[in-house]
Amino acid sequence: MTAFADAAPTAAAGPRNKSRVVGESRPIAYLVGAICIAIITIMLMPIVLSVLASIKPPSEAQQSPPSYLPSTLSFDNYVKVFEYQAGLLTYVSNSLLVAGITIVLCLALSIPAGYGLARFKIWGKEVWFILLLAPLMIPYQALLTPLYLSFAKVGLANSHLGLAIVHTVLQLPFSIYLMRNSFESIPRELEEAAKVDGSSSFQTLLKIFLPLVLPGIVTVTLFAFIASWNEFLTALIFMNNEDSFTVPILLVSVRAGRLGAVDWGALQAGVVISILPCVLIYLLLQKYYVAGFLNGAVK
Repeated sequence: MTAFADAAPTAAAGPRNKSRVVGESRPIAYLVGAICIAIITIMLMPIVLSVLASIKPPSEAQQSPPSYLPSTLSFDNYVKVFEYQAGLLTYVSNSLLVAGITIVLCLALSIPAGYGLARFKIWGKEVWFILLLAPLMIPYQALLTPLYLSFAKVGLANSHLGLAIVHTVLQLPFSIYLMRNSFESIPRELEEAAKVDGSSSFQTLLKIFLPLVLPGIVTVTLFAFIASWNEFLTALIFMNNEDSFTVPILLVSVRAGRLGAVDWGALQAGVVISILPCVLIYLLLQKYYVAGFLNGAVK
């Protein structure tokens, strides 16, 4: 009887203690939520201001001090961007072509390299891996002049293929690093079972490893696309034909207004247009991107 009597208050106190813990955790949850909302607001404000500036009349977008809300809706800035020089569609197609070639080259080189570094016994493997990552420590601006001179000799300067090769060179070390970690996260037992079944190394890579490292592949694809789409300096140096320009060069050209002034409305309209493909591909691949990022970072 005494045991039951002692247990009764304890059981009765359980829900009360639980409610007390929940009540104490609510202020912390509210604080975390407020901090998250503040961070989201800070991150979104530049995009919101760009959208508002892009739909202002051109004269109103030039006002100083600026007005944050447009008095009337105007799409003249978007019309100027669409009709500027060779046309927006030409520049977007050029950027998509370069980004597509960059993605294909990055995947074609980083997947075999990552697979070999992760699954095969290679003499001095870690040394080779460090050498592959060494270009990350070199400012790529220092490489552009010798690369341009070399590409000009072989006829790749002022070509989308040459520009895509440069983007691949800049993105490849990170892609190999990510793919190696993705392959290393796969258990050895799967590879041993495939060997027992008579599968070759290529068949094991194609049928077993590639489906398992799909998040890593998607992450490499996303990073390669964004890096190529937003890259400006290399495109400015390598491309000198107006019909071959990419979207970042368009943004620099379209901002020129009268008497050297900056056409802020057209510039913000171009910025909004250039953001849309990056946002779209991120939303489509978000699930795989997050999984691949974690697989590549946590072993």
